[in-house]
Amino acid sequence: MGRSRETYNKKEVRKKKEKKKQDKEKKREEKKDQEKKSGLDDMIAYVDEDGNITDTPPDSEDKEDIEASDIEIGVPKKEHEPEPEIRKGRVTFFNDSKGFGFIEDFKTRERLFLHVSNFREEIEEGDVVNFKAEKGDRGLVAKEVSIFRG
Repeated sequence: MGRSRETYNKKEVRKKKEKKKQDKEKKREEKKDQEKKSGLDDMIAYVDEDGNITDTPPDSEDKEDIEASDIEIGVPKKEHEPEPEIRKGRVTFFNDSKGFGFIEDFKTRERLFLHVSNFREEIEEGDVVNFKAEKGDRGLVAKEVSIFRG
C-alpha cells in the first residue's frame, strides 16, 4: 500500500527524523567502542619519588629496597630525654596574693613563668634563684625553684 498524499514538507520532516535517529545510533556505537578501548589502563596514575602524580610507570631499576621492619607507624618513640639543666636567674616580679611571678634567666634573658606550687622555699621579688626550665602550655615554666646560695 502506498503512501497517501505525502507532501514535500512531510518528506523532509521524515528524512530529518531518520537522520537524527541514525546520528544518535552512530554516537551510541562510538561511545561503546570508546568504552571498550579505554579501560583500567587509562585510569591508573603513578606517584614518582618526589610525590608528583604521573601517567608513566616508574623504572624498576631505580627502586630502593626497604625493609618492612624499618617502617614506623605512628609517633616515633623518643629516646630518653636529658635531665633539664639547672639554671640561674632573678625573680623580676612576684605577686604573693595570686601566687605567681616571673623569673629572668641570666644566660638567655628569657622570662619564665613561676607558680607558687613550684617553690621549695619562700621567694621574694629580686631574689637570685636556681631552677629548671620545662615547656608548659603557654611557654617555659620554672620548676624546682630554690634560692641561690653561692
